[in-house]
Amino acid sequence: MQARKKYVLLGLCTFCWLLFFYLGRGVRLPTRLLRMLTGQREVARPWPNWTDRAFLPYYAHLNELQTDHATSESPRQRRQSWSVIYKDSHCRMETCFDFSRCRRRGPEGFRVYVYPSEKNERVSESYKKILTSIVESRYHTADPREACLFVLGIDTLDRDQLSGQFVPDVDDRIRGYPLWNDGRNHLIFNLYSGTWPNYTEDLGFNIGQAILARASLNTEHYRPGFDISIPLFSKDHPQKGGERGWLVRNTVPPRRKYLLMFKGKRYLTGIGSDTRNALHHIHNGKDIVSLTTCRHGKDWEKHKDARCDHDNLEYERFDYQELLHNSTFCLVPRGRRLGSFRFLESLQAACVPVLLSNGWELPFSDVIQWNQAVVEGDERLLLQVPSTVRAIGNERVLALRQQTQMLWDAYFSSVDKIVLTTLEIIKDRVFSHISRNKYTWNSLPGGLLALPEYSTHLAHFPFYYLGLGISPSLEFTAVIHAVSPLVSQSQPIMKLLQVVSKSKYCSQIIILWNSEKAPPSRSKWPPMPVPLTITDGKRKTTSRFLPHVAIETDAVLSLDEDAALLTSEVNFAFLVWRSFPDRIVGYPPRSHFWDPLKQAWGYTSKWTNEYSMVLTGAAFYHRYYHHLFSHYLPQSLRTLVDRSSNCEDILMNFLVSAVTHLPPIKVAQRKQYKESPGPQKTTNKNVPWANPEHFNQRQECVNTFAGWFGYMPLVHSQFRLDPVLFRDQVSVLRKKYKDLERA
Repeated sequence: MQARKKYVLLGLCTFCWLLFFYLGRGVRLPTRLLRMLTGQREVARPWPNWTDRAFLPYYAHLNELQTDHATSESPRQRRQSWSVIYKDSHCRMETCFDFSRCRRRGPEGFRVYVYPSEKNERVSESYKKILTSIVESRYHTADPREACLFVLGIDTLDRDQLSGQFVPDVDDRIRGYPLWNDGRNHLIFNLYSGTWPNYTEDLGFNIGQAILARASLNTEHYRPGFDISIPLFSKDHPQKGGERGWLVRNTVPPRRKYLLMFKGKRYLTGIGSDTRNALHHIHNGKDIVSLTTCRHGKDWEKHKDARCDHDNLEYERFDYQELLHNSTFCLVPRGRRLGSFRFLESLQAACVPVLLSNGWELPFSDVIQWNQAVVEGDERLLLQVPSTVRAIGNERVLALRQQTQMLWDAYFSSVDKIVLTTLEIIKDRVFSHISRNKYTWNSLPGGLLALPEYSTHLAHFPFYYLGLGISPSLEFTAVIHAVSPLVSQSQPIMKLLQVVSKSKYCSQIIILWNSEKAPPSRSKWPPMPVPLTITDGKRKTTSRFLPHVAIETDAVLSLDEDAALLTSEVNFAFLVWRSFPDRIVGYPPRSHFWDPLKQAWGYTSKWTNEYSMVLTGAAFYHRYYHHLFSHYLPQSLRTLVDRSSNCEDILMNFLVSAVTHLPPIKVAQRKQYKESPGPQKTTNKNVPWANPEHFNQRQECVNTFAGWFGYMPLVHSQFRLDPVLFRDQVSVLRKKYKDLERA
């Protein structure tokens, strides 16, 4: 008993000593312990009453922080709503796609069928552009039995029930399609989903097993390797071509007047308001300009807060286009939905996008390495963004800006490119054994112009030699286009054969016979030190650019039958081409110009100080362009060329310049010929310029081709390559290509 009293007394003394220690040292007991000792009730904790409250910036008012938004939605609720709308959320290509429909004829079996629109069907301008892009592509088929992929004629872009573009009763209509099959092998495009105030991802109909090509796609709902994230684009986005990127030249250092900028709407209530309401905290009006306005919508004055008037005044001080042109980084915060028009605007302007949109699956993320072009921020760490972008070095800034231009030009500058990129990604999934790799998609000229049917090896394309550190092969194949019957051993083609065959770089000669008469037997042709092959061109002008199996060298020397060249000219042009394997290198130059009176493009063969084309009557280029000419260009353009027996050389120049964004290269030549707009005296009626309509047809071709590309891809140049010591006042014995100077 005495021992128990002793321990109780000792414990009480210890407690009193600890209490004295805490109070004497000014240390406060934990709040919960004091309440327990004093019997007080727990009350709501007030926000700290800072003495310098007036000087502290805040993200939101206290009452906003201490109350729940009626529009908030828990993650569990979001998952439940998603599972109700999209029952096949676990779809993958292996489980929800019928590959057999596509593989019947190999890669040629990838065909897309567009359902015909019903009479008086409401279709938005944007969806019309998407359907037009598909119908005019090389993948379209009018026969659903041939189709691998199906696209609805019903406009599904805007699924906001408050929108004038909303199409009701989609579920009932698509179930009536005999080919719907629960959406299998169907592709659905969507830009806007959900409605105010939550803007959920509800489309209002069950997509089943269809592939969803969607803007503002959430990573939580994205089906990897099945769905495709596309960019949000406006109704004014061009159908074809589109404007080039704004990075005209690489400035050093690459930084602009403003480090970081944003100018756009601020939402006072609802989803997306938190992020944009906080943007004013990083605005300093000097190198960081972050401007928002609440003056939008019908009822903005009813909801305006204390900052609205000041923000609206500051907003008007800066011009948006001027900011875009003069900013290094552009903030791309989420809006009502995850995507924003600011994204494409920043890419085009070479203003590196700084993303503030948590959970956004970036456009074409399957194939594009976005870490090479954008800076991904966190909405919750907005105040760290300025220090983050300041820490990025000049070399990294330059690389980011250059990559924005590559991606804009390759995939985003037009609706055509957005739609074709979507189709090519699906095609790569279907034919994975010949799909493009990430390097192809993320380097010039982009995945749309590097067709995997040609080859899956980078070294086989003309664009990648420099990056791989290799050079083209040291041989070429000469392809001579013959249209005149062989009646004499003194015809120009006979001399041309001797000249070309003497080149030490010539591997073989192919004569493409397009004459009305049958080709002569091999005994009629002169003996050759290289193999000679006669191929029937079936009297089609485009046959000179067919991907002939016999061509095994990287370089092709395209020649008209009457080309007047020396062996030294051929050798010099070939060595020049090996330094520029992605371009056309040759002799006869031509040019285009804009005629302001006719409001049309013109074509000229006048000898001037610049040119934009080198005719393929005597020119080197890479054999890949044969494949691109035959499989990338539409059949309508090739039919136009065959019908007129003209313009194939102009079309090839358009194609190569569209791929490289560079002009061809002219080399020195002894003799030149030019076309005239009027009739000319000539003894050979088979030469093209003997036809009085020849020149007029070429004028029309230039405008037709520019219309299909959506812009003028030809680039002017004043650059000509001559041999060293060409026409220099030195001994002829010292000159390697002395024959070029002889008249």
